[in-house]
Amino acid sequence: MQRIYKTTPQGELAIHIFEPDTNEQTAAIVFFFGGGWTGGNPQQFFPHCQYLAKRGMLATSAEYRIKSKHNTSPYECVEDGKSAVRWLRTHADELNIDPNRIASGGGSAGGHVGACTGTIPGQDAPDEDMAISSRPNAMVLFNPVVDVAGLKRLAERFPRDPREISPFQHVCSNLPPTIIFHGTDDTTIPYEQAQRFTKAMHKAGNTCELCAYEGKGHGFFNYGRDDGSAYEQTVAQMDDFLVQLGYLDPK
Repeated sequence: MQRIYKTTPQGELAIHIFEPDTNEQTAAIVFFFGGGWTGGNPQQFFPHCQYLAKRGMLATSAEYRIKSKHNTSPYECVEDGKSAVRWLRTHADELNIDPNRIASGGGSAGGHVGACTGTIPGQDAPDEDMAISSRPNAMVLFNPVVDVAGLKRLAERFPRDPREISPFQHVCSNLPPTIIFHGTDDTTIPYEQAQRFTKAMHKAGNTCELCAYEGKGHGFFNYGRDDGSAYEQTVAQMDDFLVQLGYLDPK
């Protein structure tokens, strides 16, 4: 199922919905694809959505504005991510989901978008109902960009101070419980970013689990990559994390 969750000056944005086979209220998750805020598409996380829907959770993968298609910057990406979380919460009754069990997720730049929905204040679309929170209740992040200010080679993609939408600079108490998957040999988004973010989350009293994948590079977790073992393992760890939070029933 596909719905339009937002209309922007650059066009409509769709959210792809994978429904569980149940009449009971469930948890939900929205994934954001990777692509350097420039490219990519929601199909990247369709395998994750299909898996989670079979496990009994409403799983979605959202479009958001990207430079190659909409000539936008990462700030619009973050705004759209927040809009997607708010859309799910706004339509919780219709979708039969628990508005207090909505997770955000994503990979690389999409992991940045997912992380920003849980950490960055403001950056909301001005025409939306601010009484409905755009903050998720949990985060599932795959080699995310969590310290934008620390990636100087990407600075030209940010027309304003990148610290405004840099999750590491906004770690505080009472942030959503988080799991991060990151390859130790990632040369695109250095593993030490995930380490510093996790340490800051712990210091602030938050739950943050860092799953290190020795010798793995960027995008190692994707469906169809190499022999598929990293995909299977990360999905299993994601499953365990969501079970612990009460978002999935134990197997």
